[in-house]
Amino acid sequence: MTVRKSGPGAWVAAATATVGGVLLGVLTNLAQGWLPGDWNQLANSAAVWSAVAFAAGALIARRGTLLRAALGGLGAETGLVAGYYGYAEFGRDGMGALLFPLVWLAMACVAGPLFGVAAYAWRRGRGIRSRTAGLAAFAGLFGMEAMTAARDLHHTAQAWTCGTAFLLIPLLMAPTHRVRALTLAAAVPCALLAYAIVGLPLKAVSS
Repeated sequence: MTVRKSGPGAWVAAATATVGGVLLGVLTNLAQGWLPGDWNQLANSAAVWSAVAFAAGALIARRGTLLRAALGGLGAETGLVAGYYGYAEFGRDGMGALLFPLVWLAMACVAGPLFGVAAYAWRRGRGIRSRTAGLAAFAGLFGMEAMTAARDLHHTAQAWTCGTAFLLIPLLMAPTHRVRALTLAAAVPCALLAYAIVGLPLKAVSS
């Protein structure tokens, strides 16, 4: 995977992704009121938000550099946090304590570039290992979300939905049967690691 030098276009890509993230952040806040029952948890889940960073990185990777993909992922993820909590503050009854916005912002600064780079590896990486690792990281997001929904929230339907996404991402996005098998195998430890790093701390903060 080659890292090429990037000029002002990197900042344009980041700014565009940030604006899109802000708009989607407002939308996820609204979606929590639209989705019925426990399904509203999916509107601002870690997997859904990080999927936006992955999508931004994948779009930028078509013609952009690794740096642009990383900055695009960062912009998208931080924009989501700003849009979600900004709307909560000014469009609803207030966002409450600063703890959760700060926690999500800190996570965005890590997850955004990470999944922007993962998307670049999937789209533009050289060799099967690079492409498999990028896609496995993406699938692992939904594996983590499935475990969180099943073990911590006891939301069975959401757990099955995220588990299905965990399986479908390699099956639909990998180019060959070999890459599908390798991606599924690599996605399992990715999901377990993400749950240990993200899911358990979030559970502790929430409680």
